[in-house]
Amino acid sequence: MNVRLPRIVVGGLLLCAIARVAVQTQPATGSLKAAETFEAAWTIIRDSHFDPRMNGLDWQAVRAELEPRAANARTDTELRDVIKEMLGRLGLSHFALIPSGGDASRTAPADLSGDPGLDVRLVGGELLVTQVDPQGGAAAAEIKSGWRLLSIEGKPISELLERLPETMPERMRQVEVWRMVETRIRGPRGSRAALMFDDGARDVGVSVERRAEPGQPATVGNLPTMFVRVEDEERKTPGGASVGVIRFNVWMPAVDALFAKAIDRYREKAAIVIDLRGNPGGLAAMIMGISGHFLEERKPLGMMKTRENELKFASNPRLVNAAGERVRPFAGPVAILVDGMTGSASECFAGGLQSLGRARVFGQTSMGQALPAFFDKLPNGDVLIHATGDFVTADGTRLEGRGVIPDEPVAVTRADLLAGKDPTLAAALAWVDGQRR
Repeated sequence: MNVRLPRIVVGGLLLCAIARVAVQTQPATGSLKAAETFEAAWTIIRDSHFDPRMNGLDWQAVRAELEPRAANARTDTELRDVIKEMLGRLGLSHFALIPSGGDASRTAPADLSGDPGLDVRLVGGELLVTQVDPQGGAAAAEIKSGWRLLSIEGKPISELLERLPETMPERMRQVEVWRMVETRIRGPRGSRAALMFDDGARDVGVSVERRAEPGQPATVGNLPTMFVRVEDEERKTPGGASVGVIRFNVWMPAVDALFAKAIDRYREKAAIVIDLRGNPGGLAAMIMGISGHFLEERKPLGMMKTRENELKFASNPRLVNAAGERVRPFAGPVAILVDGMTGSASECFAGGLQSLGRARVFGQTSMGQALPAFFDKLPNGDVLIHATGDFVTADGTRLEGRGVIPDEPVAVTRADLLAGKDPTLAAALAWVDGQRR
């Protein structure tokens, strides 16, 4: 029987969580357990999917086709492959399995608690370093943005890329490559990753220490621990105006107070830039409070449609600062930065403010994985991630599969990365000068 875990609306942070779970092939699963697990997954989706018509899919026929294969699965891996195929038939995001560590008779998930301190993106067919944590192992090894990743532990990146179907849409390719790399460059804290790069002039082999991930630990249900980071800095526009730039990595409750303090620091500045690049989402309800820092009246951001009802998301004006003093929400220009790894709650926030004309969006089209999701434990211990609602912005824009399309698209190039430039942020700062004029 499936176990209902706490019903929390979560978003793209599932991508991060799944990326950090690496499981080896498991021993045989009894056919009764396999059939029971498949049946539970099929039933949960039948009963909770936001579209009773299942996107036009004959769900009974899917069951009839795949159930025999599931019942005959000899290993957990074979069973998971069948369930994943079933989920893939829906053609939507936020349907996935998180493998269970199981009991003592099973192989536990690999330890991926150590972070090398770098981020990568697929740019023009090349896997490039786009960000280096100043306090991480990559910075200590003198790795720079713009370096092209060639291999991990001696295994060429080209082999990973070859696994992806040629027909895979570019945004999905970006996400899947990131996920595959994340599971390979992480490892136990204190261990080292053997990486090979092209630094623009020559090939460089580097041994990178995997360190404890910075940030405030936070958990949701059965998902692996996330580490919340909120950063801010003051930047100058080309015209000399002062702008507050705030970035955070995931939508979790700990962000709220830290974000509010950052807003207070920049309340009198010419503009605020919110950097959501690489932010895969989190708790969707948080967009109502964060958006309230920029809207004086309660405004609709979008609507989540489930099978039973419709949940309206509206801004909650923040009229008191972190010190308890009466204030007005920030009324100046707001820019939001996005990229191909901006997902879910981040997309709902950016798309919601964009639809109201309250923010201008810069960067690359976002992930297009905006559906809210819940998770249920299956009989074999795996956790089933499944979408239970659809989200459209206030102007009727459906973000799933489309993503947030920037008002000002800005391409990422290796030349800019190697030169230490950030054209997306630069475009937003230049726009602020235009707003002041």
